[in-house]
Parts: sequence; C-alpha cells; structure tokens
Amino acid sequence: MAEDKQAPDVAPQEEGEIPAQERNGEPDFSKKHPLEYKWTLWFDNPKGTQNQNNWGQTLRAVYTFDTVEDFWCLYNNIKPPSWLGPGTDFHLFKEGVEPKWEDPTCEFGGKWTVLIPKSPNSKQVLDTYWLNALLACIGEQFTEGEEICGVVINVRAKQDKLCIWTKSASNEAAQVSIGKQLKQVLDIDSSIRIGYLVHNDAKRDDRKAKDRYLV
Repeated sequence: MAEDKQAPDVAPQEEGEIPAQERNGEPDFSKKHPLEYKWTLWFDNPKGTQNQNNWGQTLRAVYTFDTVEDFWCLYNNIKPPSWLGPGTDFHLFKEGVEPKWEDPTCEFGGKWTVLIPKSPNSKQVLDTYWLNALLACIGEQFTEGEEICGVVINVRAKQDKLCIWTKSASNEAAQVSIGKQLKQVLDIDSSIRIGYLVHNDAKRDDRKAKDRYLV
C-alpha cells in the first residue's frame, strides 16, 4: 500500500503574495535577483592636471556585481558623489569594458553629458542624478540598452557632470533615443538641451570639439 505523501510545512504561495519572511519584516536575502549584465565600478582620483597622455593612469576597478542585492550592497558602502573632492570620478561600466576612449567597445562611440552647475542644491541634484542614472543603466530602462557602455560622474570645482557613454556614435537614431530617455530618467526640463560628443572628435579637436547631437 502506497504511503501517504506528507503535507508541506508551508501552504503554497499565491501569485503576487508577499512571502511570509517579508511580511514579518525578514526579507529572504538568500534569493538574489540577477541583472542582464555584470557591472564594474571604477574610481579615479588623479593628482595634478590630466591630459590625453596621462589620463587613466590612476583609474582602478573597485568591484563587480551582477545582482540587484549586490548593487545595493555596493551603493550603500560608497560615498555619494557630493562627498567627493574636485577632480574625482566614478565610472560604472559593463564588465569587460574599460572607461577609456581606446577601449574596443568605446572606440567608435561617444557620450551624452549633463552639466550640473554649482548651486545651493547642486549636491542633492548630483546624488539624485547619479543614483537614477545607475538604476536606469543596470535596470535596462533604455530602449537601446545594448548601446550603453556605462555611466560616469565627474566632480569638479565649478560644475559637475554626469555622462552616459555609448558605443556607436554613427547610429544617430539610437543615440538620440538614449539622450531623450536620459532626460526623462533625470527629470530634466524639456527646455534644457543636452549634447552628445563623439570620442574621436574630442580626441582630434580637444576642447574645441562640438556636440554631434542635441536633444
């Protein structure tokens, strides 16, 4: 005679129901939520003036993660950009891509740049932009997500900058789409325009280089 199957200790969870551990204020951290890509945080804090010849010599990888939980663990254990000194950079790039013009993935790309002038509330704006851009990138909120290389925050004395690097500058439709969605992600007023600078133009013309696209 077949033995009766033992009843489960816990009733089956209904669709959309919050697990018991979370209802009791005890989330189950053993189950991690994977991201589409692995991401690496880079940090740069050079001393003195940088140029094309010495740029990147002090750049170093800090940590690589591939789950939502590990992202928050990292984010909650690093200083926000507003706490950093002038000249400091954070870069969050897909694993295997270095935040350098000569990287094969970045070589023929460019970047969207959002300027953050110093003001009484610029530190709050800086930190909010940084977090929202991070979440948009790792959460695949951009329609042309495959084009994204990474997000950069540049802390400077007069004005800070947030940049989104992409890999195919010649793909105008993709870049314009990313630029428009970036403005939505950061809740930038439609009257404010942001520009897309091609890396090769920047290398050739340095500070005289002009934006290829504007949105």
